Amino acid sequence: MTWGKRLKRVFNIDIETCEACQEQVKVIVCIEDHVVIKKILDHLKSNEEKAFGKRPQVRAPPVSVFALVN
Repeated sequence: MTWGKRLKRVFNIDIETCEACQEQVKVIVCIEDHVVIKKILDHLKSNEEKAFGKRPQVRAPPVSVFALVN
């Protein structure tokens, strides 16, 4: 079983069909080297921070003191 078919089976992710036009797509490269993957992700992260600045950490909404008493 190919990894694309496993993604479809386990996570219901179809990487073999274009979402926009519903045509079959062809995988032209699969990067498996962990060093290369980390370099790509680090590069994307640095570009995102430059473009959008650092995002605030996600926090839960404030809780009312009265909600804690009841």
